[in-house]
Amino acid sequence: MQEGLEKRKFGTAPVFFTAISTILGAVLFLRFGYAVGNLGFWGVILIILLGHLVTIPTAFAISELATNKRVEGGGEYFIISRSFGLNIGATIGLALFFSQAISVAFYVIAFTEAFEPVFNWVLSTYDLSLPRQVVSVPAMLILSALILKKGANLGVKALYFVAAILFGSLLLFFLGDTAHASGSDFSLFKAEFRNADQFYVIFAIIFPAFTGMTAGVGLSGDLKNPAKSIPWGTTAATFIGMIIYVLVVYKLAQYASVQDLLDNQLIMGQIALGGAIAIPLGLAASTISSALGSVMVAPRTLQALSVDRSLPSKGLNKWLAKGRQNDGEPINASIVTCLIALFFVFLGDINAVAEIISMFFMVTYGALCLISFLNHFGSSPSYRPSFKSKWFLSLLGFIVSVLVMFKINTIYALLAIMLMVLTYLYMNYYHKDRHGLASIFLNSLYQLHRNVQVFLQKAGKKRVQEWRPSAICISKDSFERDTAFKLLNWIAYKYGFGTYLHRIEGYYSRATHEKAKQELDLLVSRSENVGNHVFVDTIISPSYTSAIAQAIQLPGVAGMENNMVIFEYDKENAENLGEIIDNYALANAGNFDFCVLASSHRRFKLKSDIHIWIKPSDADNANLMILLSFIIAGHPDWKKADIKIFNICKAEQAQEVRESLDEMIASGRLPIISTNVEVLIAQEDVSPKDLINERSEHAGLTLIGFRGDIIKHEGAEMFKGYESLGHILFVNANTKKEIE
Repeated sequence: MQEGLEKRKFGTAPVFFTAISTILGAVLFLRFGYAVGNLGFWGVILIILLGHLVTIPTAFAISELATNKRVEGGGEYFIISRSFGLNIGATIGLALFFSQAISVAFYVIAFTEAFEPVFNWVLSTYDLSLPRQVVSVPAMLILSALILKKGANLGVKALYFVAAILFGSLLLFFLGDTAHASGSDFSLFKAEFRNADQFYVIFAIIFPAFTGMTAGVGLSGDLKNPAKSIPWGTTAATFIGMIIYVLVVYKLAQYASVQDLLDNQLIMGQIALGGAIAIPLGLAASTISSALGSVMVAPRTLQALSVDRSLPSKGLNKWLAKGRQNDGEPINASIVTCLIALFFVFLGDINAVAEIISMFFMVTYGALCLISFLNHFGSSPSYRPSFKSKWFLSLLGFIVSVLVMFKINTIYALLAIMLMVLTYLYMNYYHKDRHGLASIFLNSLYQLHRNVQVFLQKAGKKRVQEWRPSAICISKDSFERDTAFKLLNWIAYKYGFGTYLHRIEGYYSRATHEKAKQELDLLVSRSENVGNHVFVDTIISPSYTSAIAQAIQLPGVAGMENNMVIFEYDKENAENLGEIIDNYALANAGNFDFCVLASSHRRFKLKSDIHIWIKPSDADNANLMILLSFIIAGHPDWKKADIKIFNICKAEQAQEVRESLDEMIASGRLPIISTNVEVLIAQEDVSPKDLINERSEHAGLTLIGFRGDIIKHEGAEMFKGYESLGHILFVNANTKKEIE
């Protein structure tokens, strides 16, 4: 333990200087003049404000998250992965690492611009146009050697030195004067906002300057007190950087002409005291400090990813996770980072890659803001940060991050999102054991579900609801047969809602409670493989009647009240049929539709048709049976099945019944063709049961209606006599349903 603490050697200053030196980097020196010349003072001020609608909420979000729990190595990756889960965290973490590694090359290439006077002198003197790699490649090699040999300790010391040069050059810039300024009538009231159509083009050029504010967070594993250093260092760098941006833009607008701003990328050198030396030196200092910050942070992100076994190779994870024995430096991850950076330095021009970098940084910032928002929304008692942001700031940061991505470059934004989706799918495939929602999502879903339930309860009392099934099914035979569960899943697939209750017979006790937990876990795991849309639970009760009484009082899983109870029994062994009949009155008292599934030992014939039998006594049941058949047939399992309707009536009623059915199917827009509707004349010598047995022997599912008063008289006999059929769903509607 002591050894681990000794490796945590840094305070707040490295976080601040790593962030501020990246914020005040190459873009400030090379592109702000062009931006002011193009858009005018107010145009660039608007860019700064828009950029900080992302960075300030992100800085607050990081500060909040860092003061809730200790942030270990990996900085932003650690926060995201411990909030969203390892698979989502690894997806964003890999994108973040490559962005940080390529940023090293970006800053080293920008560093070569400080040698522009040298390149111009060689060209004018020797007529020789030197490639920028003559400076950038040796600079990258020297930087790599230093960071690999000395590590972050040397990087932080060098950071202080180059940061001093950077601030010195900026001070000389603010003290400078020009002839243009003496004749300029510039003021805030006369300042312009021009070329508005170029706003987002310039924004894309400027935005990489803002991405440096989280640079210091990557040192989290090396900080003595991350909960103190990250909030102070990050927020201070963000606000000080914003103030300096505004002052630089004001100075440029007042002290240089529009033409000079557009033509000279080192215009700051013409304004600063001793600008010919001070500004190239400041540019060199800013870029090398930014490169130092990135080359210290990127390996720590990669090391944290490897510690979490996120890469698709155990050996590679083990090798990259190793730290140097004497100081804990991620030496192997540093080698990989430097090689990636060196490759892009050789390429030389990475302007297109710079936009991709911005995309992934925006994803990271948006994720951090979303984490903060979800923690506020989820309201977990364990979320108690000492630094508190506001939920609306975090939500604003997330929304603006997404919008800015698409405004910078829509194609790159889509490519970045597509790449991350593919990476996430691979992570889920490779790490099958890491599936499941992180607690941050669960807490948010709990809150959302609670609020929606309360809203629906209030709204439901004020408006007439369209009918749709919200069914409860109770069965103690869940592990013997799954027919009831399948039926409920078909009903709940698209149009309805379902709650499946596995009954455990007995009184509530520690033993039955443990049994219920075990059997629920087993049922849930089994249902995961069938495209489940049903809420599964257990109910402990000493009798069938008490279980039904408890169940019908449960709230509906969707927020609407339950309106249907489904019972199930085995046709070949109908021992519990009597219990179902005995409890009809109980369900009817609650105004529930009453359905009884007679399960056959045959498999469901999913390619066969669904048959509906309507008898003269089914005035209330007919529409419910038709609606249920339509809902069941909407499941992909039944995509090859048709719905067939058989209506048994007297001869004198046949024409009227036929016309009524045709009208109902047409006006109700039901997917039932006319040839699948048959009107059968009742015959005295042929019972309806015989007719049903004959015509529906090969049906995939048969729906038959029954009346409550008949069940009281006939009892179990009413459900018998259908030996030729497969699965039968007996339906009793509490009220007539309208087919609109």
